[in-house]
Amino acid sequence: MLILSCSSKLRLLEGILRKNLPRTLPVHGAVMNINRGNPAGHEVIVDSWPEFKAVLTRPHREVASDDLDIYVNMYAAFYWDLDVYRTLLQDKDVVNWTQNFRIHGNQDGILEASREAAVVKKVQFSADSFITYTCPDPNKYSEYRLDPGFTLSSLNSSHVDLLNETWHYGGNEQSHRYLASLVRHFPNTCMLDANGVPVSWGLMDSFGAMAHGYTLPPHRRKGYLSVVAKALAIQAHAAGYPVYGNVALDNIRMLSLQEKLGYQKVSELCVISAFTL
Repeated sequence: MLILSCSSKLRLLEGILRKNLPRTLPVHGAVMNINRGNPAGHEVIVDSWPEFKAVLTRPHREVASDDLDIYVNMYAAFYWDLDVYRTLLQDKDVVNWTQNFRIHGNQDGILEASREAAVVKKVQFSADSFITYTCPDPNKYSEYRLDPGFTLSSLNSSHVDLLNETWHYGGNEQSHRYLASLVRHFPNTCMLDANGVPVSWGLMDSFGAMAHGYTLPPHRRKGYLSVVAKALAIQAHAAGYPVYGNVALDNIRMLSLQEKLGYQKVSELCVISAFTL
């Protein structure tokens, strides 16, 4: 295995991954962010170069210092050869099997390889599946008017408590640190009420995905999330990112919103595999 640290090689890898979207989406987003200042502190592993058959992004060891922090200990994967990826995944020098961690991937074989690796490494395993939606050009979709007194803005550190309290997977110190990092380092958009309080918002994560879309219950069914989603998508698109997001299979409201916005459904599911000690 090789740690790909040369900036010219990483730019070349980004181009190769872009040509193979959407199945490369999470690892492509991670590489894009590495090439743009690396705010999440990730690095890239390949089996060989330049003719690689599998690629994995992971947090630097000094970043992934908390063995139990699944919000930081996140990997993204893509493969040309599933057997090569299996070997890479089970290599203790590639994946830190003494930690809890998660792997994101948009290829069916990644789930299969994850199950096998969990058995070999004797760790607990679970997986969640998501429908991935893409948006080639958000500028083409409908405009939405803001209600009087409401403004589009960006989130800041003072809003993180609210995000953490309302996020289904949040509510703890680790999730608070994670959300604070996203707000600080990645594009985001929110709608503020007349008092300057966020009522709807969306963020980009370290894999370049539109994530954490949420509207406070009293403000739902008014189209606010559509306004926020389009604004964030235009921001990401202008920065050169493929616009995409992953929606849980049982999140009917968000699935309906993606269809309403006209986003395109990716044929293969995004699977997030979780490994716990």
